[in-house]
Amino acid sequence: MSAQRDFEEIARATRGDSAAQNALVRRHMPRLHAVATRMLGDSAAAEDVVQETFVKAWQAMPGWTPDARFSTWLHRVALNLCYDYLRRRRDVTGVELPEQTDPDLRPDDRLDQAERVSRIEAAIASLPERQRAALVLCRLEGHTNIEAADIMEISVEALESLLARARRTLRAMLSEGTEAAHG
Repeated sequence: MSAQRDFEEIARATRGDSAAQNALVRRHMPRLHAVATRMLGDSAAAEDVVQETFVKAWQAMPGWTPDARFSTWLHRVALNLCYDYLRRRRDVTGVELPEQTDPDLRPDDRLDQAERVSRIEAAIASLPERQRAALVLCRLEGHTNIEAADIMEISVEALESLLARARRTLRAMLSEGTEAAHG
C-alpha cells in the first residue's frame, strides 16, 4: 500500500506537485532522521543528512525507476550520506537511544540504569561504521534483514555476519565495562 502510494506521489512530485513532495517527506522523514541520528550521534547533523537526502531525491526523481522501494532507496541515500559525514568527522562521540528510565525505580537504580544506557550508547558509537549501520537498521529501527541488506547494498549473509560481529563486539565491550566496575 505505502509503496503504491509512494509511486503515485513520486509521479505527481516529478510534475512539481508540492503537496505530493510534502506527503513523501512527512511519511519518510521520521525514520530517516532516526537512522541518521543513531548513525551520527548528533541530531543536528542528522537533520542536515535528511535534508540532503531529500534534495538528492528531488534531483533524481525525474529519472527515478523503481528498482527498489522508494523508502529503501531513501534509506540507502541517507546511509551513504552518514558514511560520508563520518569519514569527514572521525571523532564520533555518542548515539542517542530512546530514554529507557523507569519512573518507578529508586534514584540509585535509575542512576545505574542511566549508566548502563550510557555504556551501551558509547559501545554502539565505537563500532565500525558498517556494523553500526547493520545494528541500527535491524535492531533499533526494526528493518528486516532483507530490507537492511537492500539499504546497505550487501547480501543478507553479509548483513548477518555484520550483525554477529557487532553483537560479539558489544558483548565483549560491555562485559569489560562490567568487570572493570566490579573489579
